[in-house]
Amino acid sequence: MVRAPRPALERMPPSTRGGPIRLAAFVLLVTGAGLLIGWLNIPGAWYASLNKPPFNPPNWVFAPVWTGLFVLIAVAGFRSFEREPHGTAAKLWIVQMVLNFAWSPIFFSFHRMDVALAVIVAMFLAIVAFIWRQWAVDRAAALLFMPYAAWVAFAAVLNTSLVLLN
Repeated sequence: MVRAPRPALERMPPSTRGGPIRLAAFVLLVTGAGLLIGWLNIPGAWYASLNKPPFNPPNWVFAPVWTGLFVLIAVAGFRSFEREPHGTAAKLWIVQMVLNFAWSPIFFSFHRMDVALAVIVAMFLAIVAFIWRQWAVDRAAALLFMPYAAWVAFAAVLNTSLVLLN
């Protein structure tokens, strides 16, 4: 039996099929969406009036930290979707991203610190599951999520402290 040749595009590795353009688009979309959500849900007077723990960072820290994290999140997501678009890692990436984008409006706009705490705990679990899933398959994607996991763990402690102090 003679097999028909695959189209040239299918034979090329993903990195040579417009991968850099797709990666740039992925980074721009994820980072842009994250920054837009942050901009639409500015902490404001309500947040300023809360009792805060002594380890609460100044407000100016959050935008640069999240910008860097969104780039790492986007690259890890891109790698996961390129490898297996409908796989477990891609699904975990989507779950954590939905939870990530939901947290700011819940906390800053709806002032529901308790619900935001549940969201951030679920987000942390999704991040850890993504790291665990990717560790053997795509170590780079897993490592890209490590700073994110650390920051979200810190943010969960901060969220918990704000719930307890207010």
